[in-house]
Amino acid sequence: MRTLLICHDTAPLDREGLARWLGSFSTLAGTLVIREPRRRLTKRIRREHARVGVFRFLDVLAFRLFYRVAHVAADRRWEQRELDRLRRSFPRRPDASELVVSSPNSVEAETFIRERRPDLVLARCKTLLKEQVFAIPPLGTYVLHPGICPDYRNAHGCFWARAVGDDQNIGTTLLRIDTGIDTGPVFGYFRVDAPAAESHVVTQHRVVLDHLDAIRDKLIDIAAGRAAPIDTSTRKSAAWGQPWLSAYIKMRMRRSPRSTVESRIATNSPIDLGH
Repeated sequence: MRTLLICHDTAPLDREGLARWLGSFSTLAGTLVIREPRRRLTKRIRREHARVGVFRFLDVLAFRLFYRVAHVAADRRWEQRELDRLRRSFPRRPDASELVVSSPNSVEAETFIRERRPDLVLARCKTLLKEQVFAIPPLGTYVLHPGICPDYRNAHGCFWARAVGDDQNIGTTLLRIDTGIDTGPVFGYFRVDAPAAESHVVTQHRVVLDHLDAIRDKLIDIAAGRAAPIDTSTRKSAAWGQPWLSAYIKMRMRRSPRSTVESRIATNSPIDLGH
């Protein structure tokens, strides 16, 4: 099986760690590295502000400031330890081509993927891929979405599962990309327990890194034609967005371990925030 990885240049756990992991059971044909221009971030900020309004946008900014002060330094140390662990677990770094692009939907990116001829692509990026890109590999393009789908589609599903007390649905979803937002066929769920003091960023890493063997086996089954999608047709579908400081405070103050479906919906009505 030939694989190709799409990731961001600021994500060493993906760019190096998952590249080593992919190379341990497949032929890593290449890595497409996204280095986004500043205008891309500015566009996201403007879009978020227009969508959620002034007060909710301030709630988002407040959480980001809190995270930077309370967690970012410790999280960076944790990420370095995890990268060191991955280097020990997968000592051989594949000798695969890398291409740095500003967008995975660019002509250069599409050409690179076609030239590398992957059977399967693993996309670890925030940008929604165009069909002309995600449809290139014959086995499909897959994501490890940080959230249990379709319950927690879109952004930060692990955070929101914790925020509403749905502790049994903190995990990642292996799904094949289609034209929707995290609406493609689901091939696996990989859940974790998240301590109250653990940051949402560490949780989102752990839902993948704690299950690398199981995810590897599922990708191999997909390549061999043994994997069947999970039926999600009877499940509620909701799109979530950026974390709020107010939701985080309520989570830490909540005494009961789990909320009802009704309180979950009241906490955050489904909204489509994009990636």
